[in-house]
Amino acid sequence: MAYGMKPTKPGLEEPQEQLHRIRITLSSKNVKNLEKGTNTWDRFELRVHKRVIDLVSSSEVVKQITSITIEPGVEVEVTIAEP
Repeated sequence: MAYGMKPTKPGLEEPQEQLHRIRITLSSKNVKNLEKGTNTWDRFELRVHKRVIDLVSSSEVVKQITSITIEPGVEVEVTIAEP
């Protein structure tokens, strides 16, 4: 027992907040014209920018994260797995 903690009776502990495992995947596609070509030869490059964020947090934090507004063109995938 840590210093400053009150002893509790067995079965009367405060309930622990349930933690969730969350994976947030952000991806964005942007097609750019690399060179000025002739009418028949244009070059394009497709880049997919992807970020993966893994969190272990409570339900309140999950609500705050999912309420964020995202710019158009950005795809968001949120996966929640129970521990």
